[in-house]
Amino acid sequence: MPRPSWSKKEERQYKHIKRQAVERGSSEDRAEEIAARTVNKQRAQAGETEKASRTSTEDMSAYKRGGRRSGKGTGPQGRTKEQLYEDARRKDVKGRSKMNKAELQRALERS
Repeated sequence: MPRPSWSKKEERQYKHIKRQAVERGSSEDRAEEIAARTVNKQRAQAGETEKASRTSTEDMSAYKRGGRRSGKGTGPQGRTKEQLYEDARRKDVKGRSKMNKAELQRALERS
C-alpha cells in the first residue's frame, strides 16, 4: 500500500503500476509488491529515502531499462550484450569495450 510519505504523484504511479500488473495476470498481492518496489526504488534513486540498497541507487532506472530485464532472462540468447557490458563496466572488467557477447559472459563469470 502507498505509504503516507509518498507524494500524490507517487501514489498515482503506484496505482497505475499495480493496475497494469493485475491486467498482465499477476495476483493482487504480487501486483502490490511490484508497484511498491518500483516506486520505492525510484524514491531511493532520487535520494528521498533514509536507507537504500546499493542496487537501488546504482542500477539504471526502470524507465531507462525499459523492460530489458523483464522475465527470467533465460531465453534462447539470455541477457543482451548491452546488459552484459553494463555489468562489466560496473565491475570494471578490463578490455570490455573490445569483447563480444560470449567474452563478456566469460569475463563476468570469472569476476
